[in-house]
Amino acid sequence: MTDAWERLYTPHRMPYLKGESKPDDHSEGDHCPFCRAPNLPEGEGLVFARGSEVFGVLNLYPYNSGHVMICPYRHVADYTELRPSEMQELGEFTQRAMTVLRSVSGAHGFNIGMNQGSVSGAGIAGHLHQHIVPRWGGDTNFMPIVGGTKVIPQLLSDTRDLLAEAWERV
Repeated sequence: MTDAWERLYTPHRMPYLKGESKPDDHSEGDHCPFCRAPNLPEGEGLVFARGSEVFGVLNLYPYNSGHVMICPYRHVADYTELRPSEMQELGEFTQRAMTVLRSVSGAHGFNIGMNQGSVSGAGIAGHLHQHIVPRWGGDTNFMPIVGGTKVIPQLLSDTRDLLAEAWERV
């Protein structure tokens, strides 16, 4: 049956929606994507910046182009478990990521936060990660509101390359 609707299909999101390969709250090492990502070949793990205690990585299922996360290398679940040096570097990486995102994308604002525990909405509750989502005036249009679809205008690999380059300049 045909109708007048145009549809955008995003089958790559189905594994995420089904929870496939999602670690439980206690999984670490190769079972945790945030433990695994910094050990993958450059570009493959979507890591764009590395510090001594934290790293920056693109969100595989972004809310907006440039949606990044700052994660400690150490597998900890709760903000209260961070060492003072990890908290400091996480804050510094957050500031720098905002500067980089403004420089490469002209972001007008940001949503920044972390969900603590699966009951609060953390998709991967066992490994702390702070989201930095760039925002622009008018970035919420009819697609997500009416169509339930988010249009991301840039490939993740291209975004990673832009951020990694800019990270070195800032």
